[in-house]
Amino acid sequence: MLTRNCLLLFLWILVNEDLVFSSRAPSSSLGRSRAGREHARSSVGPVRNGAARFQRVKRGWVWNQFFVLEEYMGSDPQYVGKLHTDLDRGDSSVKYTLSGDGAGSIFTIDQTTGDIHALRSLDREEKPYYTLRAQAVDIITNIPLEPESEFVIKVQDINDNEPKFLDGPYTASVPEMSPVGTYVTQVTATDADDPTYGNSARVVYSILHGQPYFSVDPKTGVIKTALPNMDREVKEKYQVLIQAKDMGGQLGGLAGTTIVNISLSDVNDNPPRFSKIPESSAVGSAVGRIKAHDLDIGRNAEVEYTIVPGDGGAMFDITTNEHNQEGIIILKRPLDYEGKKIYTFKVEAANAHLDPRFQSFGAFKDTATVKINVLDVDEPPVFNKPSYVMDVYEDTPAGTIIGAVTAQDLDASSSPVRYSIDWKSDLDSNFDIDPVEGTISTNELLDRENIAQHNISIVATKLNSPVLTSRVAVTVHVLDINEFPPELASSYETFVCENAKVGQVIQIFSAKDQDLPSSGQQFSFRTSKDDVKNKNFTIRDFGNNTAGIITKRSGFRRRLQEIYFLPVVIDDNGYPPKSSTGTLTIRVCGCELDGSLLTCSAEAIFLPVGLSTGALIAILLCIIILLVIVVLYVGLRRQKKKETLMSSKEDIRDNVIHYDDEGGGEEDTHAFDMGTLRNPKVIKDNLFRRDVKPEMKRGPRPPVSQDSADIQDFISQRLKEHDTDNSAPPYDSLATYAYEGDGSLAESLSSIESLALDFEDDYDYLSDWGPRFKTLAGIFGDSAKDVLNVIYCSIYLLNDCI
Repeated sequence: MLTRNCLLLFLWILVNEDLVFSSRAPSSSLGRSRAGREHARSSVGPVRNGAARFQRVKRGWVWNQFFVLEEYMGSDPQYVGKLHTDLDRGDSSVKYTLSGDGAGSIFTIDQTTGDIHALRSLDREEKPYYTLRAQAVDIITNIPLEPESEFVIKVQDINDNEPKFLDGPYTASVPEMSPVGTYVTQVTATDADDPTYGNSARVVYSILHGQPYFSVDPKTGVIKTALPNMDREVKEKYQVLIQAKDMGGQLGGLAGTTIVNISLSDVNDNPPRFSKIPESSAVGSAVGRIKAHDLDIGRNAEVEYTIVPGDGGAMFDITTNEHNQEGIIILKRPLDYEGKKIYTFKVEAANAHLDPRFQSFGAFKDTATVKINVLDVDEPPVFNKPSYVMDVYEDTPAGTIIGAVTAQDLDASSSPVRYSIDWKSDLDSNFDIDPVEGTISTNELLDRENIAQHNISIVATKLNSPVLTSRVAVTVHVLDINEFPPELASSYETFVCENAKVGQVIQIFSAKDQDLPSSGQQFSFRTSKDDVKNKNFTIRDFGNNTAGIITKRSGFRRRLQEIYFLPVVIDDNGYPPKSSTGTLTIRVCGCELDGSLLTCSAEAIFLPVGLSTGALIAILLCIIILLVIVVLYVGLRRQKKKETLMSSKEDIRDNVIHYDDEGGGEEDTHAFDMGTLRNPKVIKDNLFRRDVKPEMKRGPRPPVSQDSADIQDFISQRLKEHDTDNSAPPYDSLATYAYEGDGSLAESLSSIESLALDFEDDYDYLSDWGPRFKTLAGIFGDSAKDVLNVIYCSIYLLNDCI
């Protein structure tokens, strides 16, 4: 029975295989590329036709959160993450939508790919996270493919806020003579950055000013006393500068500061004492007063005080106060407690005005002993130098000692001295000082290109009297380390003559270095190890930053080898030392007997003697210039011959009609009728113009009346003919009329007729005018007639051209 049921179940599975395994849920949860956790799950649900079938969800997601960087300053939108659903098969059938906080204004989603971008920079302190909802819908029907999924975009914090003391400045009080470690007060700085991410909000406290009197706990900010027996009578008020730095105090963290004003409250730590004269009293100051009592009154009670010479009397002087008859003791010389602590002397008081009648009663004076105790005054420490100068190389590791200062307490107590750096002179905390030894060390890497010289102030304080301080200036020069190797000063053009001798110096060269200072650099030159066996040249160091190339043989020939290469090693004296290898190129050249250069080219050997390469180049240039001139001249001649009769055949306005053909002389009557110039009666009828081809045939021109003797009528008639002639040139063309007319009272002025009449003139008289007119006489001599004929033909040609 069991076997049969199993077989039936197997057959049913085979028949419905495609339905069992292909029927899946039409929805699947959205997924993204990061910050999500995947959980597989399955369920059974109803299907079509009422049949119960298995329905399996392929995968599901539990949303966590996206991260977006705070204060993003990129030019493109910041990429946040990617949403994806299992129903998206990459055929662009699924559309992703986004809603919630900042959707569309701050965050945008690519509807096809599901990529989310932030459109603007975000500030975590303004809003730490954004809650959004995403959904996948069908791109055509806009029907949701699955329910909305909610997720969070968290703004990832960066260190953009410095710690701040919200309650500063602080005021505190502590009893004087308190032991070390006594609680004074506590300061608190807050940082707006995220305390759960990184060290952006991890604050560390430190004291910038106020040492060695007080200390601060770097984690809690509790301020305690660091020096015992602080006396209020010596110094009552202190000002402490506290710094709070984030990033755990590491380099690059942001810092804030506050001031804490601390005062010492009084305790009964001093017994009553009689006054003493401080050793620091100024010369001429009053150090004490005494008074002798006289029972008399007025003028009789006046007293004069004097110091009896003796022990200590030379240090003081005394005067009388006329108002109250007191004796005022005045200091004459400076006091020194370490030299003498007590002075004892006697003061005598006597009446200024004595009465002789009563002198028998005894001396009118009295004596008193005065004892002056010198009070030791604490003086500030004294440095053994008025100023200090120290040198340090740039990029020296932090903690390197660069020098030390020394100060001493010259008082009898010889109090220990403590050293510190005035924080105002070293705001960047580039240096540190040992408070006991006074050794100065670097606190950070120094950059000479940034600051080449640091000026700091060192404070020396007496341990038992912190109020007494002295200062000294320390100048720290940041030296340039030897960063650049030396190199040849220039590209030397070295040559060796074919007739050079052994041991001859053919070139002196030097080196240069980009490091500073250039004035103190020292270079040495030597031959490379690989070139020690060089049989041609060697290097000789002159010891003054120069060296020379020395020949080791003679008989150099250009035909055998034209160029030699000589490597040279250059060392400098910098820290650390640098060296480099340069190559000198040596060319073999022909020289005169005195060593002057002739030529260095190997081809010059085969050139004619006395003709250099430069001369050949000059000759070739001249030939080329002549050829160019000839070609241009021939081209211009050909272009001139090809010019047309008129510059434009289409538009003949504003053009002067000209003819370049020559006339045939008097016998040529076809080109132009010369008879027209003499008499208008010989004008031929129907004579067309030759400069313009008529477009239509025109009627015969009526002849001019032979009886007309008025030239104005003739010209007017010709103008009317041209105005009505369609085949004539336009109105602005130049028309020339070579008509002289007849009937003039002055007869004909024609040079043609004059030539014909004066043809037989005699020019023999020109020979009598001297040698200057010999040539002219020869022209107008026997050949005068021929010359006039030539002029006559020229006139014909001129008129023909017109």
